[in-house]
Amino acid sequence: MPLLSRTERQASILRGAAQAFARNGFAGTSMDDVAAACGVTKLILYRHFETKEVLYRAVLQRVFERHGQELAARMERGEARGLGMRTLLTVAREDEAGFTLLWRQAAREPQFADYARELREAAAEATAKLLGLHMGDPALDRWAAQSTIGWLVDAVFVWLEVGDPARDDEVIERAATGLRALRDAWIQVPAHAP
Repeated sequence: MPLLSRTERQASILRGAAQAFARNGFAGTSMDDVAAACGVTKLILYRHFETKEVLYRAVLQRVFERHGQELAARMERGEARGLGMRTLLTVAREDEAGFTLLWRQAAREPQFADYARELREAAAEATAKLLGLHMGDPALDRWAAQSTIGWLVDAVFVWLEVGDPARDDEVIERAATGLRALRDAWIQVPAHAP
């Protein structure tokens, strides 16, 4: 069995750690649990990540950065239709445990709630820019951005649970059509409407 480079070992640890944390949460997961999930010793874990908190945060950051990489690559290829849903679903299919930590569990962990909120805000801003969700009212703009990223994330979770990967393109197309209609309705409603 070949030795892994430091970068490869860290990536392997982050994938295993995501699975361990997704099973039992931050408090319910020991570094022994993480080491077992990764197939390494605790000594190896601590060589790469000085604390359990640093490791958990690294898992979240890796998944968030992966979203950014996927989004940038698709935009560079000129893909626009269904971009948000496709990006989220691609990353979720690659690492469902990490996706779950980032979008569901981290917000419930006291040590990571603020960090998770910051990442969600950044994702909401990017989504708002991509969809043109600007109504000229800061409260409505923030509501639309947060509502949209929330809907997209929940749509991915539901599709992971009930959907067939062979039909991903179909659900992405439906999501894109629905979001565009929703955006258009929000933008066209006059500010004084009840």
